[in-house]
Amino acid sequence: MKFESGVTQILQRSHNIKSFRFRRPDKFDFKAGQYIVVTIDVAGKKASKPFSLSSSPTEKDHIEFTKKLTGHEYSNALDSMRAGDSAGISGPYGKMSFEGEFDRIVLLSGGIGITPMRSICRYCTDMGLDTDVVLICSDKTEEDMVFWNELEEMMHKNRNLMVFQTLTRASGNWKGSRERINAGIIKHQVPDYLTRHFFVCGPPGMVESMMEILHTIDIPEEKIKKESITGY
Repeated sequence: MKFESGVTQILQRSHNIKSFRFRRPDKFDFKAGQYIVVTIDVAGKKASKPFSLSSSPTEKDHIEFTKKLTGHEYSNALDSMRAGDSAGISGPYGKMSFEGEFDRIVLLSGGIGITPMRSICRYCTDMGLDTDVVLICSDKTEEDMVFWNELEEMMHKNRNLMVFQTLTRASGNWKGSRERINAGIIKHQVPDYLTRHFFVCGPPGMVESMMEILHTIDIPEEKIKKESITGY
């Protein structure tokens, strides 16, 4: 589906991350974890980039994508947008989606790779699914923990959701894990990991590293869904 829509709301998620919300057309259906392609004016020309939807199919009044502002030309044009500005949207696309087809899943996210994971967690919580979900997310600092407060609220509502956060450059006040996601963390947080399906999203290097780790702990390729997010 292709449509033109105006920005209804812009949310500052962190010092360099924003969420952009658009009105959701009545006939626009998507699965949690999928992405859209957004077309905007950049230096007088049309430019298009893909973005995972951070909103859930259960959120009927809007669609939302969340972007790390990198200083690149497209990113700067997006950062300058205001409510009412329009963009071209097409989609949905992507196979890293979830509709409740698995009983137990693990979500591995790095940085802005949290966006489709938020969609999946919101979907499972809103739908009251029995799916057991473990989200393991890695960020650099406390300031980079996008959606953390909302994820905590979801855990209170959804007894089947557990979120584990690790930071690689945390402040001295951080009491949690300071490692990158590794086999030890996965095995400790998910003792029944061999029975689960895995979803992986993050920068290309992180996704490649996660795939290597999952292969070393005997997770077959057919039980892994992945999506890489690049900066621009």
